[in-house]
Amino acid sequence: MRWIVFSQSVAVLGSSLVFPFYLIFIKEVGGGFFQYGISYGLFTMSSAFVHLIVGKLSDRTGRKWLLLVNSWGMAILLLFFPIVTHVWQVYVLQILLGVAGAMQKTGEKAMLGDFTGQTGRGAAIGNYHFWTTIFASLAVMLGGLLIDLFTLDIIFYVSSFILLISGFFILKIKE
Repeated sequence: MRWIVFSQSVAVLGSSLVFPFYLIFIKEVGGGFFQYGISYGLFTMSSAFVHLIVGKLSDRTGRKWLLLVNSWGMAILLLFFPIVTHVWQVYVLQILLGVAGAMQKTGEKAMLGDFTGQTGRGAAIGNYHFWTTIFASLAVMLGGLLIDLFTLDIIFYVSSFILLISGFFILKIKE
């Protein structure tokens, strides 16, 4: 259980680093609130459809690979944001990130169920969410600092690196 908590806390650190700053990013490539809404909507809609497939697939193949594809897939996808020049490119990336996000959400929830027994399940899940939320809050603060010190693009590179690292911690999970 320790490795799932740690690996997903690091993954959340990486993904939460960029999320609050998407609106600024979309404005920089010529979009506005409407494009942000479409972008986020495409992310959640693609995620919704993939949940249906990934849930069934995880029962047959295991959960660890879902978390790994999410971490390393997002690490690769985030490297494209600094070279984006049009809003439609953001839309494509958001759809792909939605697919990866569905893998993480389904994989983490199923794995938490696998690792917890009937008694103490709520406490274990509460502990899990405590740590992932702490890491998410640290990421938002770190993202703001990095943008102030460097540029908006740096958070995509740092986030990508953190997600890459989280994949190595996922490899330590024993299903």
